[in-house]
Amino acid sequence: MTRTVPPHPQPAITQHATAAGTHRPAAQPPGLQGGPHPHHPPALLLDGITKTYKSKAGAVEALRGVTYHFQRSSYTAVMGPSGSGKSTLLQCAAGLDKPTTGAVVLNGIPLHGLNEVALTKLRREQMGFVFQAYNLLPSLTVYDNVALPLRLTGKRPRRTDVHDVLQQVGLEDKAKRRPAELSGGQQQRVAIARALITQPAVFFADEPTGALDSTTSRQVLELLRAATDGSGQTVVMVTHDPVAAAYADRVLFLSDGLVAGSLDRGTPQQIAAAMSDLER
Repeated sequence: MTRTVPPHPQPAITQHATAAGTHRPAAQPPGLQGGPHPHHPPALLLDGITKTYKSKAGAVEALRGVTYHFQRSSYTAVMGPSGSGKSTLLQCAAGLDKPTTGAVVLNGIPLHGLNEVALTKLRREQMGFVFQAYNLLPSLTVYDNVALPLRLTGKRPRRTDVHDVLQQVGLEDKAKRRPAELSGGQQQRVAIARALITQPAVFFADEPTGALDSTTSRQVLELLRAATDGSGQTVVMVTHDPVAAAYADRVLFLSDGLVAGSLDRGTPQQIAAAMSDLER
């Protein structure tokens, strides 16, 4: 499962003026970068989404009008300084939080038009989730944790399907174990298997390697890469780690709740340099 991130040619980063009037690495217009092919609508569309939170100190604008298309079979890392809005973007994109304004469209389905029951059904059937906290049920075996999403949709999981996905993450021999008997990295791989079992259209990952050592992180990132390359799924991953981001096809940078730039197939060094520019 070991993968060495290959060297990439120095990518060109276009520039645009931010709201403050300064120039930063920028995304190209939607028709060029992140834009939909006319015959292939994007797996995920964010259309002018904003998110404002109320606090004792006043309104906090976490997102200030983000428009972006996540193409099918793409792997995108979302990065930005602390407070840039990256986790809020993921929560809104996954229907776990509602944007204040704007629209989120997943597989052609506008999330704002769904009630909570329909939204829950859509999440179960078309979205996969992996977070830094593994969220496994401690009383269930690995097998039953992986099969759970199918049971929640009313389907009877086929034993071969569960074992196939456990084999995919290298844990077929751990099917009868419980989470407490596994290492952190193994628990994260179970979480990935659980997300893969429904063959989701979009796979959301929020700091999935944040609590893992470098070797286990590499294995987890390989699995996310394989979800795109082997299964054609769309992966959206929030990370602070340039090494993790280098596994993605594209890095989308946020700053102050806005899209500040993007980088295609960047090396860890190139990604770290772009982040350094954002933090100045």
